[in-house]
Amino acid sequence: MNRRNWIGTVLLLALVLSTGIGLVAWKYESLQGSVATSANQPEPMESITVAVAREMEHRQTTTSIGTVLALRSVMLKNELAGTVREVRLTPGQIVEAGTLLVALDVSVEAADLKAQEAQAALAKTVLNRRQNLNQELATTQEEVDRARADLDIAHAQIARTKAIIAKKTIRAPFRARVGIADVHPGQYLDDGTLLTTLQGIGEGVHVDFTVAQQVAAGLRDGETVDVFVASDAPAIRANIVALDARVDPTTRNAMVRARVDGTRGMRGMLVPGASVRVRVPVGLSRKAVAIPVSALRKGPGGDQVFVIAPDQDHKTRAHVRQVESGTMVGDQIVIHAGLDAGETVAASGSFKLREGVLIAVAPEASTQKQAQPQTVSKD
Repeated sequence: MNRRNWIGTVLLLALVLSTGIGLVAWKYESLQGSVATSANQPEPMESITVAVAREMEHRQTTTSIGTVLALRSVMLKNELAGTVREVRLTPGQIVEAGTLLVALDVSVEAADLKAQEAQAALAKTVLNRRQNLNQELATTQEEVDRARADLDIAHAQIARTKAIIAKKTIRAPFRARVGIADVHPGQYLDDGTLLTTLQGIGEGVHVDFTVAQQVAAGLRDGETVDVFVASDAPAIRANIVALDARVDPTTRNAMVRARVDGTRGMRGMLVPGASVRVRVPVGLSRKAVAIPVSALRKGPGGDQVFVIAPDQDHKTRAHVRQVESGTMVGDQIVIHAGLDAGETVAASGSFKLREGVLIAVAPEASTQKQAQPQTVSKD
């Protein structure tokens, strides 16, 4: 009985051992088949478009808020008191220099002028008579001098009356747009009453803005700034014409004035008193490179791009490169450090890349390589 049990145990162990050996052999053959299949599979490849980093002139800028001012702007007031006889003030109307705007009543002055002109005529007649008598020694030189003085006094009185009439006849001092007015015929005006405002037009406008004292120290007369009326409006070029001689002790900012010439075609854009955004250059221009915005990847470790370059087997691969990025203008971004001009970077599709991955350049990459980035400034 014991011999029979021993034989059964041996047979069972032999069966288990043979089964295990068979399973190991089957698994080995399966793994070898998978390895052979994997060896025959091509390496994974990502399809992207590329762009070439282009060298450019770059100058940093800062932004300030400015105020539009007319080159010539006055608050029109009457110099002498009087009653309004005529009003030609139409708000919004453009008037030329010398145009009559408000006429005060000058009937008394006109009558005085006639009397003074008659007095001057009499004084002239008397002077002529005295001069003739003096030639005949029929009068003294003193009488002649007195007659000449009377004539000069009459002429002075005429000039004074004419000046009063001119001061009561208010005209536009220059080509301007008329502001809101509340003056009516028959209204009595004290001297110094505000009639309206006049804003000069056509010649250009001033834009006053403030910048930090460090920025102001680098600005010079004649430099160009960009003025923006709205966020989606095109830039309007302006030239710096003046820098304030002092820095505000509270804000440490300095006032700068720029001029925009030829505003005839900008009606409604640069209105005196309006607020505008001014882009001001800072420092000197320097060399930089620009790449498409889509090529830059931002992460916890900083900004990076994927540089596309061939490996030792002449296969095109992507490599991560840390860079220092600057401003973004349009579809371009400025790179200050970490990338050289002429290097190729992944543009569209860079989000799916990883270090060392094999790259397939899409057909439209040729268009990306041909594109020239704009010369931009840091905003």
